[in-house]
Amino acid sequence: MREAAAVAAPLTGGTVLAFDFGEKRIGVAVGETSLAQAHPLTVIHAAANADRFAAIAALIAEWQPVYLVVGMPGHLGEQDTPHTMAARCRRFANQLHGRFGLAVAFADERLSSIDAESRLREAGHDARRAKSHTDAVAAQLILQIHFDSLTAHAHHESS
Repeated sequence: MREAAAVAAPLTGGTVLAFDFGEKRIGVAVGETSLAQAHPLTVIHAAANADRFAAIAALIAEWQPVYLVVGMPGHLGEQDTPHTMAARCRRFANQLHGRFGLAVAFADERLSSIDAESRLREAGHDARRAKSHTDAVAAQLILQIHFDSLTAHAHHESS
């Protein structure tokens, strides 16, 4: 199996899809590298792996991303301690890379779900309605973190 290729910076401009991987749901966000703005897209609720990847294949066919981003969990304050979901996220990234031939970048997803829930509540969504959007907004935050790190890296190199 091919290991997912980490992306330090986009090779070309274009669309990027980001994933907040979970065992029950996968949040998906979309953004354009030139705008460096992420937007929540959808939540994949399929339990079976084949159904999950069929839904992802449909999104990739529709959006034609130049690369993908997967949120990588970690423990707060323990940067060297792998999170229990980290191995599953890495496996998911490897599967994305192997199935679709796209490079995969990782972005720190610590607190993305908590932040997403907070943003949805602030926007006036009740708890039940917010729950159905949380994973997509978490994916948006993951992609925005990725875009912001690219912008910061590019700014640092030009200084």
